[in-house]
Amino acid sequence: MQAAALAAHRFGYSETSLRGPGSDPRAWVLAQFAPGAQTPFDASGLLDGPAALRLTGELLRAAVPPAAAASSAEPRTNMPALALRRANRDALQRRWQHIITTDTPVAERWVQFWANHCCVAATKGSTRALVWPHENEAIRPQALGRFSALLRASTLHPAMLLYLDNAQSMGPQSRAGLRRERGLNENLARELLELHTLGVNGGYSQADVTETARLLTGWTVRLQGGDGRASFQPALHQPGPKTVMGRRYPEGPEALDLLLQDLALHPATARHLTGKLALHFVSDTPPPALVDALARRWRESGGDLRQVAQALFEHPATWSPQNPPKLKRPEELLLSAHRQLKLPLGDRELDAGMQTLTALGQAPGRAPSPQGWPDRSEDWLSPDALLKRVQWAERFAQRHAQAADARALARLALGEDLGESTRLQIERAADGAQALALWLASPEFQRR
Repeated sequence: MQAAALAAHRFGYSETSLRGPGSDPRAWVLAQFAPGAQTPFDASGLLDGPAALRLTGELLRAAVPPAAAASSAEPRTNMPALALRRANRDALQRRWQHIITTDTPVAERWVQFWANHCCVAATKGSTRALVWPHENEAIRPQALGRFSALLRASTLHPAMLLYLDNAQSMGPQSRAGLRRERGLNENLARELLELHTLGVNGGYSQADVTETARLLTGWTVRLQGGDGRASFQPALHQPGPKTVMGRRYPEGPEALDLLLQDLALHPATARHLTGKLALHFVSDTPPPALVDALARRWRESGGDLRQVAQALFEHPATWSPQNPPKLKRPEELLLSAHRQLKLPLGDRELDAGMQTLTALGQAPGRAPSPQGWPDRSEDWLSPDALLKRVQWAERFAQRHAQAADARALARLALGEDLGESTRLQIERAADGAQALALWLASPEFQRR
C-alpha cells in the first residue's frame, strides 16, 4: 500500500479520500500526537464511574430471584436495568460517533488500543455499567502520558477492581481475613503481570503472582453505600512486606505505586507492549527491528506513550509497503464504513450496529476474557465469519444505497491501491446498492 493509504486505512479508521493525509502522510499522522492536537471527547451527560457504581448497586438490589419471578402474576419492571441500558447505549453511541467524525483518527485508534489492552468487560453483573466509564476515565486521559499513570488509573478504577475480583480479596492474616472464610484472590495480580505489563514470558513466577495479590489486598470499592471510588481499607490488607521479582515492598498502600512503577519500566514490559503495538498498527508479523526500536524508546523515555507513538510512526518499517495487510475487526469494519460514507450514527444505525457486531463475534463491551479482543487476522477469518461479513455488506448497502457513488468512492479512498478486479466488479454493478455492497465486501475494504 502507498503511504497515504496506510495512513488513512491501516493506522486510522478510513478516510473518504486520500487527500486527507495529503502529500506527507507521515506528517499527517505525527501531527495527531502533538500535545493538545487530539479531537476532545465529549463525555458530558454520560454516566461516570461513581454514578455507574451506584446504578450497579441499585441493579443488584432490584434483581428478582428466579423463583420469585416465576411465581409472580405480573412482570416486574426493573427500573435500574432500563436506566443501565439507556446509559450504555448513550455512551456507545457517543463513542462510535466520535470515532466516525474525529479529525485525529490515528490518535483515536491509539486510545482504543489501550482500552483493549487494559480490558474490562460487561460479562458480570458488577461491571455491566462500568466498561465505558473505565475507558473514558482511566484510559482516554492517560493514553499519551506515562504508561505507569495509565496502569495505575486502570488498576484502581472500580471497573477493574470488580472485573478481576480484587474488591473481594482480603489478606488471610488481615483483620477481616481472620474473621471470615473469604481470602486472597489472585485474578488481578495474575493479569497485571501476564497481560498488562510483563507478558507470559516476562520472568515472573507463581510466587510473584501470590505476593502481588497480597500487595493488592486492601484496594477495594463498595458496590453499595460507598462514594463510587476505589479506596484502601487497612482491615483487608495482608500485613507485612511483600517480595515481587526480587524486590521488597513495604506494607501499606504506598507499595502499589512502587510496584506499578517498577512493572511499567521493566524491560520485559517494554518488549511485550511495544510488540503488541507493532502487531496492532503494522503487521501480524511485525519487523523485529521495529519492535527493538520501540522497546528502546520505551526504556529511554520511561514509558512515555507519546514518545513511543512518535517512534512508531517515524520508523521506516511502519511504512513499508511490504507489510501484509490486516483484516479489520468487526467494529473497525462497521465504523470505517460509516466514516468513509460520512454517515451519522442515529438510533436505528446504533441498533443495527450492535446486532451486526454481535453476529460477527464482537459484541460491544463484552470481550471474551481479560485479554480483550484478539488482534490477528486469523482470529477473524473463519468461513462463517467471512460469509456474515458479505451478508452485512449487502444489508448495509441496501439501507444506504444513496449515501455515495461507490465507483467514485473506491477510487477516492484507495487511489492506485484499488485492485483492477475490484474496480471492474464495482464498475459493472447493476445499480448503486450492488456497487456499494461489492465495495464493502471487497478485500481492499475488509482489510487495513
